[in-house]
Amino acid sequence: MAYQNLISEIKENILYITINREKALNALNKDTLTELADVIAFANKTEQVRGVILTGAGEKAFVAGADIKEFSGYNGEQGEDLAKRGQDLVFNAIENSSKPFIAAINGFALGGGLELAMACHMRIASDNAKLGLPEVTLGLIPGYGGTQRLTQLVGKGKAIEMITTATMVTASDAEKIGLVNDVVPQADLISKAEEILNVIKQRAPLAISAAIKSVIAAVNNGDGYLTEIKEFGKCFETADFKEGVTAFVEKRKANFTGK
Repeated sequence: MAYQNLISEIKENILYITINREKALNALNKDTLTELADVIAFANKTEQVRGVILTGAGEKAFVAGADIKEFSGYNGEQGEDLAKRGQDLVFNAIENSSKPFIAAINGFALGGGLELAMACHMRIASDNAKLGLPEVTLGLIPGYGGTQRLTQLVGKGKAIEMITTATMVTASDAEKIGLVNDVVPQADLISKAEEILNVIKQRAPLAISAAIKSVIAAVNNGDGYLTEIKEFGKCFETADFKEGVTAFVEKRKANFTGK
C-alpha cells in the first residue's frame, strides 16, 4: 500500500502503520486523515491482518496535534463537519474495528494525536512521551472524541482537569491514571506492542472480535450486557469454538482458523 503521509506494511499478520510527517511532528492534516481512513478500512476487511500497531515517525512525536492552519478560517458549520467526518471515518472506525489496535506512543501525543491514541484499544508509551489535550488554548475543545474517551479512561474529574488546564502529563503519570497500559524505553516500544499482539494472535480471532465489540459497548452504547450475551451466543456457532473445546479436552494447543 502506497501513501504520501503514511508508511504501512504487513509482517506476520500485524499491520504496521506509521504516520510519516516527521518534520511536522506527524500532525494530522486532511490528506493524512484520508489515508488513515483508507488503511483502517483495509485492516478491517483483510483476513491477513490480525492486529495493528499505529505509531509516528521519528523519536519526537506520535502525533503533535491537528494541522491548525487548515481549519483556522472555518465557521461553526464547517467545524462541526470536520469533527463528524474525522470521528466517523478515522477515530470511531479504529475503536469499532474488529482487529485490536495498539497505539505505540513514541513522543508527544497532543490534541488530535492523543485522541487518535485513545481511539486505539491499547496504548503503549515510550518513557519520554508527553500527553495532553491543549485545545482550550486555541479557543476550542477536543473534537475527535477526546472529551468522551479521556473521561472513560481516567474519570470525570481528571478529564476535566486535563482539558480545562491544557496541561500535559508524563508517560509515567499517564500510566498511573490509566491513560496508557504500559511505559517502556523508546527502543522497546514496538517490540512491547508486538509482544502483546503475538499473544493475541494465538487466540480465536472471532472471539477476539466479539470481546472487543462487547467491551466497547460497555462504554459507548449502554447495552454492554446485551451485546455480550449476543456475542457469547454467536461464538458457539464457530468452528473455532469447537476447535478450542476439542483442543482443551485433548490437552493440545488449539489451531484456530477464524471461522
